[in-house]
Amino acid sequence: VGKLQKVWRHPNADSLYCEEIDLGEEKGVRNVVSGLVGKVDLEAKVGTHLVVVSNMKPSKMRGVESQAMVLAAFDKNDAAKTELVVPPEGSKAGDRIFVQGFEGEPDEQLNPRKKVFEQIQPNFGTNDECVATYSGTPLQTSNGNCTVASLKGAGVK
Repeated sequence: VGKLQKVWRHPNADSLYCEEIDLGEEKGVRNVVSGLVGKVDLEAKVGTHLVVVSNMKPSKMRGVESQAMVLAAFDKNDAAKTELVVPPEGSKAGDRIFVQGFEGEPDEQLNPRKKVFEQIQPNFGTNDECVATYSGTPLQTSNGNCTVASLKGAGVK
């Protein structure tokens, strides 16, 4: 779980946001680049919590390093309909997201050569209750399920 601290438009790309997100780490906030301009008004979400994949290898997006990835749901028939995946009420920066039945420790950093996230991403989605899922099982924290505002049967990436 991350807390969105600051958002600005990417200086070299009209479709990208740059964000500072607090993941509850001693080293401070992480810089994240997201392709959500025109889909989600992130500037209106400053101060809110969101779901972040934090073990991806940092990569540059149009010259700005991104150190994590914000998860969002999208309508499979109209990608312009996009909503942030949000943690349950009472969550705080640094809370771990988990899926029942997938116990164990996550990789410290996903190996980009093995394309781990790309292989599992099609299994993420939302159900008829707007709960974010992996292979049909809810993404959750100790406070409950992660959700989206209204997209049912959507993809998540």
